[in-house]
Amino acid sequence: MPPRHLDRLPATDASFLAQERGSAHMQVGALAVFAGPPPSYEELVAHIQGRLHLVPRYRQKLAFPRFQPDRPFWIDDPFFNLRYHVRDTALPAPGATEQLELLAARTFSQRLDRTKPLWELLLVSGLAGGNFALISKNHHALVDGVGGLDLATVLLDPSPVPSVVPAPERRWVPGPEPSQAQLAAEGIKEVVKAPLELAGRLLSAIEDPKKSAAAELRWAAEGLGEVAWAVLNPAPETPLNLPIGPHRRLLWVRRSLAEFKTIKDALGGTVNDVLLAVVTGALRRWLATRAVRTEGLELRALVPVSIREADADGSLGNRLIALRGALPVYAKDPIERLALVREAMTEVKESKQAIGARVIAGLQNLAPPMRLADVSRINFSTRLFNLLVTNMPGPQLPLYLLGRKLDAFVPIAFLAEGHALAVAITSYDGKVDFGLIADYDSLPDLDRFGGFIEESLEELLAASAAG
Repeated sequence: MPPRHLDRLPATDASFLAQERGSAHMQVGALAVFAGPPPSYEELVAHIQGRLHLVPRYRQKLAFPRFQPDRPFWIDDPFFNLRYHVRDTALPAPGATEQLELLAARTFSQRLDRTKPLWELLLVSGLAGGNFALISKNHHALVDGVGGLDLATVLLDPSPVPSVVPAPERRWVPGPEPSQAQLAAEGIKEVVKAPLELAGRLLSAIEDPKKSAAAELRWAAEGLGEVAWAVLNPAPETPLNLPIGPHRRLLWVRRSLAEFKTIKDALGGTVNDVLLAVVTGALRRWLATRAVRTEGLELRALVPVSIREADADGSLGNRLIALRGALPVYAKDPIERLALVREAMTEVKESKQAIGARVIAGLQNLAPPMRLADVSRINFSTRLFNLLVTNMPGPQLPLYLLGRKLDAFVPIAFLAEGHALAVAITSYDGKVDFGLIADYDSLPDLDRFGGFIEESLEELLAASAAG
């Protein structure tokens, strides 16, 4: 009988493991800042212990089959120790934001240990004003950072009084570790089932009850064609795309959500369109500092989109497709820039690129494991995009940790190989937080780029006020 929890990573999740090589650390997370004095380390550990059963994957590690190492399994960690994953530290006086950013950057410069569950949580006291922070770090193979339920989510409550979480029905006891023979046997089962699942995956990627099977297959083929066209039309070469080292810089930029809504209402589009236009304006300014001519230059952003179904809430793993969004840095006028971004994103949404991406995501699970690393290199190639820009809308009501109000939630993305900058954005309780992560050596002027984010926003605000 196979051991419990012998769940194999889907190809999408495994591709993040395959992409992690050299100095590319495929881990995501957040910097969460709370008002008030920090809980004690023991209090936080007890709080986590009481809710850990809600995210059982956080007590599991990877098991790599000897003959199919690219597609590991999740298994219980028999030596799981919560205190290894939850750390405690403090900032020296004065506890400034810059010190917190430096600590988070150093945390994300260190790769997670693959022999243990792929997450860490750092309790940081000593912030100015007597506040504290949590720095969460998860491997992208564990959670997608958009719709997935992670540890930071289950620790928070919608009121200052912590919710009562029912205890698990039985005490957690790790299952036995599978042998290499058992892992190999499970792998063979998937190889046998693969041909039977192919048609189902193709159809489920674009399922529409109003279309015939033939029409659905035609849409899938057209979608794959649009993806192929994107591959054959590479992103331009820029100073953002060069070999990166293992060390990171981190910068936090905070603005009001109302400002982005004001621009949207005056100039059209969505809040996401405005966010992309602001990033585009910042990139235009930054490229000028590197003596890059922007006439006719259009950058390509990798824009992750969640395809997590409503009934998948509470599950871990990745439910993402990656779309390519155009960033028209050639546009000097901010109103034109926003209009071009809006038009480009509308075209992407209405095109079959999303369908093609979903088909590829399904077919990855059927790809030979030895080829998965090659597929991953294509997905994250500098040929396809110049930088990652991801927007994760959050709740607009305050959340609490052990009675302490969450003041800010700054998302932290990953740097793929050959990419020196990634921009992660989230909205929470009326604010918009930009988490900028960069290669330490390639972008020593990250703070300047953060200033350009604000200048670009102010430019759009002025344009919207002028009518």
